[in-house]
Amino acid sequence: MRNSQTSSDQPVADQLLLVDGHCYAYRAFFGMAPLSSPSGQPTNAIYGFIRMLSKMQARLRPSHLLVVWDGGLAQERQALLPEYKSQRAEMPAGLRLQLDDIMQYLRAACIASWVKEGCEADDCIAATAAQAVEAGLPVVIASSDKDFMQLVSDQVKLLVPHDKSEVLWDTAQVVLKTGVRPAQIVDWLSLTGDAVDNIPGVRGVGPKTAANLMRQFGSVEVLYRSLKELKSDRLRSGLLAAEDQVRRNQQLVGLKKDMSPAFSLEELAVKESDAEELRRLYSGWGFKNLLASLEETLLRTGDLFHEHAHAS
Repeated sequence: MRNSQTSSDQPVADQLLLVDGHCYAYRAFFGMAPLSSPSGQPTNAIYGFIRMLSKMQARLRPSHLLVVWDGGLAQERQALLPEYKSQRAEMPAGLRLQLDDIMQYLRAACIASWVKEGCEADDCIAATAAQAVEAGLPVVIASSDKDFMQLVSDQVKLLVPHDKSEVLWDTAQVVLKTGVRPAQIVDWLSLTGDAVDNIPGVRGVGPKTAANLMRQFGSVEVLYRSLKELKSDRLRSGLLAAEDQVRRNQQLVGLKKDMSPAFSLEELAVKESDAEELRRLYSGWGFKNLLASLEETLLRTGDLFHEHAHAS
């Protein structure tokens, strides 16, 4: 038995929602109070993930949907900078125990999920977004990772979970946040560095200084051809000393859009969920509210089906 959609559940317009899986799993794990199933299994990350994903679906009503997971660090980036992301702590054991169950939920909900070994989720998302844009399908990327600002365009927007305004970020929001345009984000981050990814920037160059340099020169390439125009000897010498580092950072920060996506866009189309399997999972996890909501939806859609059948 599969759960059919009502007319109000249908997409507003064709668009692809790309969800950074680990980002939302971590937010669920740390944002939800401890929960346990009747058998004692931790379930707070599962419950929080389902609620957040359902909220995104209800708000955006995407025609296509994919959840993407990290498959490990890119070897090319580690070769460029062995310390790349090396400061990150291991995933909490309580969260790791719940990832397989989140995957079970995605299968039951018939939501496509992708993890590619040795591939960071950022690159997989960038490649899928490029595929969709080429096909004329607008994209919303749900993640807190600032690297995705480089992808923003007329066709690509960001849903940033910590932005309480819940506005979809376009070019205007990127400029407001950083002082630079999306096309300048890679160069901007190459100058500032990124502490989250353990990428060092130019000494003495923070976000505001980097934004000012980008406004003045437009790009790192032009900046390094024009160092003599800088009035500050200290800034000029700092940039000169860090040139190799900045060039390396451009390769570290730039997302890879040229890999082959794992799915055709047709395979990412939103599908009807497996209601029986969801009922089994919700019962086993002790998710009474989600189970009641599912039963209400089944009853409502069943009534609508009978109404349509009677009318015809």
